[in-house]
Amino acid sequence: MFLDHPTLTATNSFTEPDRLERLTRVYGYVVALADMAGKQAFIEKVSQLHDHKGTLIVFWHDSPTEDEKAFFGQAWASKVGDGTQNVEHEV
Repeated sequence: MFLDHPTLTATNSFTEPDRLERLTRVYGYVVALADMAGKQAFIEKVSQLHDHKGTLIVFWHDSPTEDEKAFFGQAWASKVGDGTQNVEHEV
């Protein structure tokens, strides 16, 4: 079992706790996409997910591939995410 999951943070999370719930759903979606693609180990590269006013910021320990970035884009654009393509990546 993998226990070192990324930290989830959000701007205004105290007044809008649903932002953290959304990040939890997005993270689950991303892990499922990675599992289906046979890239389970990539999640170890992610250190933090942050929702900043509707923009998902993904912080990485190591540089992601375009496919790995796409997992987050797909999840954030879905109904469990924000429904937008507002995703940034920081290494």
